Amino acid sequence: MRHAQASTCISRHSALFSFFGKWKAMLNLHALRFLLVGALLATGLACAAPTPSEAVSLFEGRAHTDSDNPIDRAVFDQLKQQGIQPARVCPDHVFLRRAYLDVTGTLPTAAEAKAFLRSRSRRKRGALVEHLLAHPSFADYWAMKWSDLLRVKAEFPIKLWPNAAQAYHRWIHDSIREHKPYDAFARELLTSTGSNFRVAPVNFYRALSSKEPESLAKGVALTFMGVRLDKWPEKKQAEMAGIFSYVGFKGTSEWKEEIIFFDHIKASTNAAAGTLHDGVFPDGSPARFSADVDPRIQFADWLITPENAWFTRNIANRVWYWLLGRGIIHEPDDIRPDNLPENARLLEVLQQELIGAKYDLRQLYRVILNSQAYQLSSVPADKTAAASSSLASYSIRRLDAEVLIDALNQITGATDSYSSYIPEPFTYIPEECRSIMLPDGSITSPFLEMFGRPSRDTGMELERSNAPTSAQRLHLLNSSHVYNKIINSKRLQAVIRSGRGKPERTASGLYLTILSRLPADTELKKLEVYAKTGIAPGKETYIDLAWALINSAEFFYRH
Repeated sequence: MRHAQASTCISRHSALFSFFGKWKAMLNLHALRFLLVGALLATGLACAAPTPSEAVSLFEGRAHTDSDNPIDRAVFDQLKQQGIQPARVCPDHVFLRRAYLDVTGTLPTAAEAKAFLRSRSRRKRGALVEHLLAHPSFADYWAMKWSDLLRVKAEFPIKLWPNAAQAYHRWIHDSIREHKPYDAFARELLTSTGSNFRVAPVNFYRALSSKEPESLAKGVALTFMGVRLDKWPEKKQAEMAGIFSYVGFKGTSEWKEEIIFFDHIKASTNAAAGTLHDGVFPDGSPARFSADVDPRIQFADWLITPENAWFTRNIANRVWYWLLGRGIIHEPDDIRPDNLPENARLLEVLQQELIGAKYDLRQLYRVILNSQAYQLSSVPADKTAAASSSLASYSIRRLDAEVLIDALNQITGATDSYSSYIPEPFTYIPEECRSIMLPDGSITSPFLEMFGRPSRDTGMELERSNAPTSAQRLHLLNSSHVYNKIINSKRLQAVIRSGRGKPERTASGLYLTILSRLPADTELKKLEVYAKTGIAPGKETYIDLAWALINSAEFFYRH
């Protein structure tokens, strides 16, 4: 069947090439390239050819086997009970690209891809995981993800202002780079006091939509408990807001600087008047307030304990969502009694792993990335509705806007310009800065806006839109922005020259650079057919190939 699909695709290409040859004189070069790339893309993922040895298709490897990984036992035991057939394990080239993108938001270089694919070591996947967890881009990428949740954005003339936004981002980045345990990270965000320019974590409260206790409570619940507080009964909402009713804000003589503090005077006044009432934590246990202790500290002491499922469950579920594209409880920031986990045992396993690691998130990444559950193919073996949400295959999803533009620039050696409506010098960004490293959500570009970068206004996961649109596809296929990156790319020209006129060698270099794999035999045959048309002579054939690969679904998505 797959061989028949590939043959059909080649035939379709030949017919299109014949059409282009007839009408070539009537088309300008740019319009012709538009149509030619469309022809090259006609196969897509559905027309992938079989690969040698044990791989069943280009995106499927061996069948999964029994594993000692506790995640695998939880996942595959439940699938067996449900009668759902899991996908096969993904092949090496798919794992390589997936792991790089999921862990560092970065593509492997052609040399890295070639070395990994050539390695015969049975432990090379585990070794790659360790390499990526220690990679400098790990902190860059996860600082970006956390900056989305923590609303790191200047947004003139309110909220953080550039000084604070950059200090906040730097603190997040340093915390990740230095392996700060998640419980310590959260405690600093919840309890810090001081200037938003000089004590970076106080910006957690500064970045929320308002300074009212209700708004502060909603931000805390969403970020650290995965809860949308407005779905709680009004009485419980009020009890949660009461915990944050003594957070004070005051300005200084420095423009836009603000001090966040425990309002001891307000608490003392209320205590003297008999209106400093005890509160209630979300689990119903009493909160004993006094004029001498910041209620935020009491809340953190209640929340951040291994015994409190609110805290550990939320971050364990979020990490699974970040790495696999779907939360065990989905959406990951909508945890409530009537939104049950797909696999309660799996969620418990992740919680216990995190507690055992003393809240070292890297250990949680490690155990997930080394599991067969993470390494399943994106091609489902069971196409029933129940299987689509049962963790039986890897979720295909479009690359993040920042990751996509960084990938294009890595491949071509190009750069992009970023700007902000906030005056320089606060928001000056060198062109060579990668998009995932931008410290402030107010610094952006037309590409990032088009491809769904979040506005960082709500701290919710759904704020980032990775749904593909026709405008996005047209931009990649026919915009001067992408066209100029490819045509003027010294990096791609060097790859083409290194092939020394040998089609297979040149194609292999381009495939490794763009898709992190070698071309299949049928793909080489399609390239040969295209080269023989004479429409794009010499090296232009390979420029068209690069354009086609960049516009393929395989490049556009995580899979």
